[in-house]
Amino acid sequence: MMSSSRKELVDLAIAFRRPERVPILYWNRDQTEGDIMIYHLSLGLEPKIDPGINACNWSVNEWGYKLESSGDGTMGYPVKPYYRELLPAGDLLMPPLREAERMGAVPGFLETCGDRYRLATCDLSGFTVYTLLRGFENSMEDLLVASTGFAALMDLILEFECGLMRLAAKHGFHGIHFADDWGTQSGLMISPQLWRRVFKRRYRAQFCLAHQLGLDVWFHCCGNVTKICPDFNEIGVDVLNISQPNVVDAEDVSRRLRGKQCFMAPISYQTISIQGTPEEIFGEAQRLYGLLGAETGGFIGYVEEYSCMGMPEANYRACGEAFRRLRPSTQR
Repeated sequence: MMSSSRKELVDLAIAFRRPERVPILYWNRDQTEGDIMIYHLSLGLEPKIDPGINACNWSVNEWGYKLESSGDGTMGYPVKPYYRELLPAGDLLMPPLREAERMGAVPGFLETCGDRYRLATCDLSGFTVYTLLRGFENSMEDLLVASTGFAALMDLILEFECGLMRLAAKHGFHGIHFADDWGTQSGLMISPQLWRRVFKRRYRAQFCLAHQLGLDVWFHCCGNVTKICPDFNEIGVDVLNISQPNVVDAEDVSRRLRGKQCFMAPISYQTISIQGTPEEIFGEAQRLYGLLGAETGGFIGYVEEYSCMGMPEANYRACGEAFRRLRPSTQR
C-alpha cells in the first residue's frame, strides 16, 4: 500500500526525497493510468475536432501558423511562414489570453484529476513557435543577421507564455510544461555557444517567474541535446524530458547530472518501443533508470502511444508496465 498521493509521489521524485516508486506520465492516451494529468493551454483558430476534455487542435494555432496533416496521426507540418518578413516590434500581434475560453475546461479536468499532479502545457513553445511563424530557414538567418527583429518576436512569444504561466498558477496547477526542440538526430541545431548567448538568459528569466508563481518547470526537447543538458539544470528546469534517449549520450548526461536533475524519458519511439519485445522494453527502462535516476528519485517514466510510427498495442502497454516494475534495486 502506498502512503503518498500521486501528486506527492511526483514531488518526491523531483526533490530527490525517495518516492515509493517511479511516477509515470501518459501523454496522449490513458492519462488516468498515470500519476500526472496534462491540461493544454493552447487554443486554435478552428473548431476542435475531438470533443474530449481540453483536446488539442493543431491545424491553425492562435499565433496564426498552420500545420497541415497528411492523415497519418501526427500533428502535421508547417505550410508556409506566417510572417514572411520580420515586422517592427509595434506591428507584431500577441494572441489575447482569452482566459474564460482557455481555462473553461479546468473544472472538469480537476474533477478527473483527483490526487494526481496537475501539469499545464504550453504545447509548442519558445523558438519552436518562432520557426513556425517565420519558417525554419528564415529563423536561422534571423539569429545571425537580424538580431533586433529576432529579439522583438522572440521576446513577444516568451511574454505570451509568461501570461499563460500566470493563468496556470491562478487556476491551481502544479507545473508548467514547455516543448521547444533543440536537437537533431546528431546534435544541436545551432552551436552551444550561440544557444547560451541568445537563449539561455531568456529561459532563465522565464523559469524564474515560474518558480515565483509556485510552478515546477518541465522542459521537453527532442533530438540530441547532450551538450546543453547541464545548462537546463543550471537555469532552473525541474524536470527535463529527454524525448529521444536513443540519440542522447545518456552516459555523459549521467556523469554530469545524475542525482542533481530530475529526468523524464520514454522508451525510444524510434527503436525499442516500436520493434522490441516486452523484456527488451523493460531492459531499456532499467538502463535509463540506472543512468538517469538515483536511489533517492530523479526519474519519471513517459508513455506515449505511437501507432503512427508502427508501435503495436502490446508494446504501448509494455512501456507502461516496464516503468511500473522499476524499483531502486533495478538500477545498476
